[in-house]
Amino acid sequence: MSIIHRTTLTPTKLELLTGWLPKQPWYRGAGTPELAKAGGFRLDDPAGEVGIEFIATTDTSGPEPVTYHVPMTYRGAPLPDADGALIGTLVHGVLGERWVYDGSQDPLLVGELTALIKGEVPAHAQSVDGALDPTVHAVPGDGRPEIVRVLEPGSTTPGGVTAEWERSDGTRVRGVFAVVRAD
Repeated sequence: MSIIHRTTLTPTKLELLTGWLPKQPWYRGAGTPELAKAGGFRLDDPAGEVGIEFIATTDTSGPEPVTYHVPMTYRGAPLPDADGALIGTLVHGVLGERWVYDGSQDPLLVGELTALIKGEVPAHAQSVDGALDPTVHAVPGDGRPEIVRVLEPGSTTPGGVTAEWERSDGTRVRGVFAVVRAD
């Protein structure tokens, strides 16, 4: 089980994403993102070395709020051959320097997401040590997981992962975080 440290991050996760998001082809914002945490969940690294987090963050920089889903991994050393997946580095108040990656390109996250979809591992609460997240629902499917980047309330999937997040008006909604695509 991963340990959630109550400490500082410099820069914060949202600060890292503020610089990274506008460079992504699926970014819908207008200029510099104005981000707020909207939700998410965690998966455990079986070796206990890498943080695995699925973050929902809402950007209010455009005419309408847009909620993005960014799966992230936090590593104590660079991931070999993954320079294109690097979101940035931060300093964790307990663990020191961390390399933060777009988890969609990290084999560990993809493997654990596949295990979640198969019902082999549970989803954990994003910010509560040791707690499971009952709002995360996985539906088995044949194929590989594909990350949904722009979250839409009410969407469903025949195979994949749905979860809840909070809209900018404070209401909680559910939508698809990952789908299963045939190989």
